[in-house]
Amino acid sequence: MSDLVVGEDGLARPPWASTDPLLRAYYDTEWGMPVRGERGLFERLSLEAFQSGLSWATILRKRPAFRAAFDDFDPERVAGYDDADVARLMADAGIVRNARKVAATITNARATLELRADGGLPGLVWSHQPQTTPVPTAQAEVPTTSPQSVALARELKARGFAFVGPTTMHALMEAVGVVDTHLVGSHRRGTSGLWREDGTRA
Repeated sequence: MSDLVVGEDGLARPPWASTDPLLRAYYDTEWGMPVRGERGLFERLSLEAFQSGLSWATILRKRPAFRAAFDDFDPERVAGYDDADVARLMADAGIVRNARKVAATITNARATLELRADGGLPGLVWSHQPQTTPVPTAQAEVPTTSPQSVALARELKARGFAFVGPTTMHALMEAVGVVDTHLVGSHRRGTSGLWREDGTRA
C-alpha cells in the first residue's frame, strides 16, 4: 500500500508534506530541485547540520532568522566571524542556539573557501551523484544513507568540514537533487529534470 496522501488539490505527496502548509510548499517547490551554486549549497549544508536531532519543520520555520543571523549564508562573511559573532549568534532566540553547530557553520564556511581552489563545494557535492537513484514506493523504502553519502561525508571531513555525517549528507543530497527519493506516484517524482521516474539519469 502506498504511503502517499492525495490532497484537496488532487496531488499526491508523502505524509510529511501533506498537512503543514510550510512543509507542503517546501516539498512542492524546492525539495529535490537542483542546487548548484556555492551559497545555496552552503546554506543547505548548514541547515542540515542544525537540523540534526530536530525536525525539519523547526528548521524551515527558523530559516528566515538563520539567513538574517548568518549574513544570508555568504561563506566569505561567515568565514570571518569572530568571538563576538559567536556570542551574537548564541544570544539569537530566532535560531537554534547550539554552540557546536554554530562553530561548525563557521568552520564549514572557511572550508568552503578553501575548496574554491580545487573545484569548489558544488563540484565536490555533485561529483557524488550516482548513476541511478532509489525508486521507493513506500516511506520505509527510502534509504537514510548510501555509498555516495558515506563517500561524500568522508571527503568533506578530510577537507575540514564538520557535522557532515553520512545521514546528514544523504539528506543534503535528497534536498538539492543529487538523488531523487520522491515516492513513486508523487507529483514531484522525476520533476527535477535530472532523473526519470524509473530512477535512471535523464
